[in-house]
Order: sequence, then structure tokens, then C-alpha cells
Amino acid sequence: MPDNFYYQYKNEIDSFIENALIEDIGTGDRSSNSCVDSKDHSIAQLLIKEEGRLAGITLAELIFKRYDHTLEFRPLLKEGDYINKGDIAFTIKGSAQSILSTERIVLNCLQRMSGIASLTFKLNQMIQHTSCKLLDTRKTTPNFRYPEKWAVRIGGGINHRMGLFDAIMIKDNHIDFCGGMTKTLEKASHYVENLDKQIDVIVECRNQKEIEEALSFSYVSRILLDNYNPQSLNKAITMIANKKPTEASGRITRENIIEYAETGVDFISMGELSYGADNIDLSLKAIFE
Repeated sequence: MPDNFYYQYKNEIDSFIENALIEDIGTGDRSSNSCVDSKDHSIAQLLIKEEGRLAGITLAELIFKRYDHTLEFRPLLKEGDYINKGDIAFTIKGSAQSILSTERIVLNCLQRMSGIASLTFKLNQMIQHTSCKLLDTRKTTPNFRYPEKWAVRIGGGINHRMGLFDAIMIKDNHIDFCGGMTKTLEKASHYVENLDKQIDVIVECRNQKEIEEALSFSYVSRILLDNYNPQSLNKAITMIANKKPTEASGRITRENIIEYAETGVDFISMGELSYGADNIDLSLKAIFE
């Protein structure tokens, strides 16, 4: 669930916040310090300027509180809520300097995350009549992977894997470097047997022969069918015949995702969820009482 993401990846999210604050504020906010008194207190609100799905409100509170624990954060909407122009997502009250110093970091996260959640939700709605599940990929912004994958979850998608460390994905180059599918999977089997915990093993198959070879290894968790067109994907899924879950990737766009999902494939993975989403326009505005 989206609400559990922070607790699942607390160390990584906390590290991201710390680095984001260092990157933007560094030794101090010279702009705010030059004209705003340190004792001044103010209230601001997050104004929604276009429709979509809200994502990042939990992260926004964490950023504000990490920088200044005395700030009072009042959420008016929750993760995944539908948003429209003119809505108010939250108010923040306290030190004017602190609000101004953290404004851009919070907006950067919320705008990007809301865009990703909005696209993920839209694509999920398009294929909801099928049993296919939508996955993200590792095609993320460097040092911003955790918030982007958090946003995918908020939008109703599934995190494929966080990195190279929490799943095995054997792709075409692995197979070619090792001298073929069977040799590759025989080598990998020894590695998998010596792990202290079970992890997913996803294997890319480019043709019927590779599919047949991969199906003979019981430890393989899922068959990846990359860059297939819908017709060839349908034939491959028929051949696999539910012996292993299947995943499609490559060539899949907003325009053809329905056709791919209707082949009966179990998962579709799309890098576009992170790199192709447009930011949602948001603004943090002072409230004058």
C-alpha cells in the first residue's frame, strides 16, 4: 500500500531528503535570510493548478519536518486523491524562513510524483478490464528513484524491483555473454541456490527455443517477452500456457497498451511511467489573515 512505502524504504527516503536539502539550501538560504526576519511566522497553502492525481503529500510533510520540526503541517487531501484546478492540498504554518527555504524542494517532489501517479492511474484505468498488472522499471531519474517508484504505487502500479539488488533479471546480453540460455540458467542456478533468501528470477526470451529452455528451469519466476508485437506476444503466451507468469515490455505505448494487455499477458512493464510523465502544475502560496 502507498502509505506503507515510507516505512518499507525509510532509510532510503530519509537519505534522499537529507541530500535534497543539502543540494538546494547548502549553507543557508541567502534570499530569505536577506529580507525575512527569523522571528516572522506565516501560513502557506498548496494550490492545485491542473487536474490529476495527488502524490507526494506524505513526502512533503517529511521534508518540512526534517528541516524544521516546529512547522505545522495540515493535510487537506490524501495520497492518490483526484485533484482539480483550485483545490488546496495542505497548509503549512510556522517560520516564514523555513517555509520559503523548503518550498522548491517540496514542489519539485510533488509536481513530479503527481505527474507519475496521474499517468499510472490513467493507464491502469485503460486496462482494468483485463487481468494485466502495470509495472515500473529502473528507467528512473538518478537519485530520485524512490519518490518516483512511490508515485507509481500511489497511482495503482506495482514496483518491478528497486534496483539490481532485489531481483534477478537475466536479459539478452547476459545470455549472449554466457553462450546461450541453458548455459546461463545453469550458472545462475548455483548462485540462486546459495542465496539466504528467495528472490524473483525473471528471464528474457527472444524466441521459441529460448522459451522452451527457460521453462525447463523450475526456479525461473517469470518469462519476459521484450519487443514483441501483440501478435507474436499472443503466440508466445499460448506456448507458455500458464506454466510461468509472463511480462511484456518494449514497444508499448499509451496508444497500444490495451492491445497488449488483451493478449492475456500477466504484466506490462513501462519505463514511460517515470520518464514520460508530465509534471502536474502546483504552487505554494502565502495566506494573508
